[in-house]
Amino acid sequence: MSESLRDQLLKAGFAAKPKVETRPEKDSRRLQSPKHQHAKPQAAQQKKSPASAEPNLAHAYAMRAKQEKDEREQAQRDAERQARENRERKQKLANLLNGKELNVDAADTPRHFPHGNKIRRIYCTAEQIGQLNRGELAVVQLAGRYLLVTRDIALQAQAINAPALVLLCDPDAPTEDDVPADLMW
Repeated sequence: MSESLRDQLLKAGFAAKPKVETRPEKDSRRLQSPKHQHAKPQAAQQKKSPASAEPNLAHAYAMRAKQEKDEREQAQRDAERQARENRERKQKLANLLNGKELNVDAADTPRHFPHGNKIRRIYCTAEQIGQLNRGELAVVQLAGRYLLVTRDIALQAQAINAPALVLLCDPDAPTEDDVPADLMW
C-alpha cells in the first residue's frame, strides 16, 4: 500500500506528529473560578479607561449636537406655550368685550390718540368724547379694531391683557395747557 504524503513526511522527520487536543468539558468550564472568567474584560476596561477619559472629536461633536438639539426643542416648547397663552388671553378678552362695545356707526367726530408710535383715531359722538376725556370711557384694542368701552370693562381687559388697553384718561391729571395760578402775565 502506498503511504500518504503526511506519513512519508513523518517518517523522514520533516513534520511533527499531530497532537490530539483534548477539549475540556462544559462542566469543567463552569467550575473555573470567577476571577479567571472576568480577568479579560477588566483588562480591556483598564486599557480603554484612559482613552475614554478624554472624549474624542466625534464624541464631542455628538455631545454638542445633542445639546443644541435639546436647546432648540426647549425653545420650541417655550414658543408653543407662549403662543397658547396668548391665544387663551385673546379668547378671554373677546369673551369679555362681546356685546359691551359702545362704538356707534353714526359717530362722526374723530378722537385721536397715540398708539404704537402712530397717531390713531376712533370715531365718537360729542357726548362720548367728553366721557372719554373725563376717563369714564376707554379705548381697547381687539383683533386690530379699537373698541370704545366703559372704564370698568377697560380695567378688566387690562387685567387680562395689559397691551389691550390703549387709551384711558386720568380725570385727575393736569392737562398740558393748564396755567399755574401763581403765573403773572
